[in-house]
Amino acid sequence: MTRTFTLAGLIAGAWLALAAPAQAAPSLPGGIIRDLKSLEQRLQGDAAEVRGQALAQAERLAGGNAADRWAQALYLQLAAVAEARLGNARAAAGHLAEARTIEGIEPGQADRWLHQEAGLRLQASQSGQARPLLADWLSRHAGTTDDHWRMARLLAAEADWEAAARWVRRALEAGGPPAGARATLAASVLQRAGDDAAALAVLERRLEGAEQDPEAWRRAAALAQRLGEPGRAAALWEAGWRRGVLAGREDLLRRIRLHLAGGTPARAAELLRSALQAGTLEDSLAHRRLLARAWQAARDRGRALDAWRSVAERSQDGEDWLRLGQLAHGWGRWALADRALTRAASLGMSQADAWLASLPGRRDEGQGGAGRSVDRGQSSSSVHTGA
Repeated sequence: MTRTFTLAGLIAGAWLALAAPAQAAPSLPGGIIRDLKSLEQRLQGDAAEVRGQALAQAERLAGGNAADRWAQALYLQLAAVAEARLGNARAAAGHLAEARTIEGIEPGQADRWLHQEAGLRLQASQSGQARPLLADWLSRHAGTTDDHWRMARLLAAEADWEAAARWVRRALEAGGPPAGARATLAASVLQRAGDDAAALAVLERRLEGAEQDPEAWRRAAALAQRLGEPGRAAALWEAGWRRGVLAGREDLLRRIRLHLAGGTPARAAELLRSALQAGTLEDSLAHRRLLARAWQAARDRGRALDAWRSVAERSQDGEDWLRLGQLAHGWGRWALADRALTRAASLGMSQADAWLASLPGRRDEGQGGAGRSVDRGQSSSSVHTGA
C-alpha cells in the first residue's frame, strides 16, 4: 500500500465525516465545525502544527458528552492525516485506532477507520497488526482487488500459504492477470500452496509481455518440468533466449539439456555442436558425451556412432566403448560393434563378452577368431555415411 493511497483515503474520509456525518452521529457546535474545517484547510501548509492542535483538542474533549466524543474522534482523524503527511504511518495508525474505539462512534465510520488503520499498519511494516485488522474488515466487506492482494501478501508473510492462495485466487478472478511484484507474489504463493499449474499459468501470462527478469523465465521452465512437461519447459527457455533475457554459458547449456529432455534432441545436438565449434562451451568429455546422447536420441545413426566413437577414443573408458559397441550392435554395424566390444572387454567390461558372442559369425563359429572377420568389408569408418 503506497503512502499516496493511504493519505488520499484519509483526507477523503475526513471530508466525508465533516461534510456528511453518519446519521447516528451527534450534532457538533458551530465553533467545533469551523475549527475542524480550518485545521483541515491548513493541512497542506503546516501538517506539524495541525497535528499538535488537533491532538490538543482531542485531549481536551476526552471524556465529555456524545458530541464531545464525536468531535474528539474527528480531531484524532485530522491528527492521523497530518501524521501521514509527515510520513509517520505508525503514529497515524495509532490515532485512528484510538478514534474508532471511542464510545458511541457509528459502526460504519469505525469500519472505515479500521480499514485505513490496516493500510497504515502495513505501510509502517507492522504486518502482524495489519493482518487481523484487514481480516476483520474483510469479514464484513467484499473489499477491492487491492484489498485481496494486501491480504494475500500479509498471509504470505506469515507463511500461511493455503490461506494466501485463496486470496490470490480471489484477486485473480476480480482483477485479471497481475504484473510486476503481484505476479511474483501470486506465483510464489500458488507454488508453495502446491498449485504448480496455476503458478505456471501466472508466470506464462507475465512472460507474454515485455518481461526482462531472467529469474521469471527460469522459474517458469522449472515449474513446467515439475509438471512433467519438458517440451513446454524447452519452449519457454527458447523464447527467453530469443528475447535475449537468458544468455551466457550456463543458460545455453540449460537450453541444450531442455531440448534434449523436451523431445527435440536434434536441436539440442545442433546447438551443442555449434557451441563446441565456436568455443562457447568447453570441449570437454562431459559435453562430448552430451552431444553423443543427443545424436543418439535424435536417431541420427551416423552422427551418433561417430560421436560415441570420438568419446571412447578420447576417454579410453570401458563404459564408453561398451556403449558404442551396444549401439553399433543394435543398428547392425557389426564391424564397429566387434571392435568396440572387444576393446570394452579388454578394459574389464565383462558384459561385453555376451554381446560379442551374439554377433553374427560369432554365433556360428563360437568364440574363435573367425568371427572377427565378419563384415570386414565394412570399415568402422563407414559410420560417417549414416545408417
